[in-house]
Amino acid sequence: MSNNKTIRVCQNRTCRKQGAKEVLAAFKASPVSGVNVEGSSCLGQCGNGPMVLVLPDMVWYSGVQASEVPVVIKQHLLCGEKVTQMLYYRFHPQA
Repeated sequence: MSNNKTIRVCQNRTCRKQGAKEVLAAFKASPVSGVNVEGSSCLGQCGNGPMVLVLPDMVWYSGVQASEVPVVIKQHLLCGEKVTQMLYYRFHPQA
């Protein structure tokens, strides 16, 4: 069974204004084995970006800045733990 993950970084207009291009570049600059990184079209959450979606986990991160990418890589991609403080509240309500 493949455990490959895909990181989608929205590259639509609003997210790009908020720094999504730099976020995508930061993920691509630190490749992780078994993780595919791609820019995506609008993820439908305009105004909360830059949006990052981790598949197949269905984990949404909002307001991601390029400086925070290493935290997502280390904690989520390498250690398998969600970065709680960055989770998108609409899909991950705090318990």
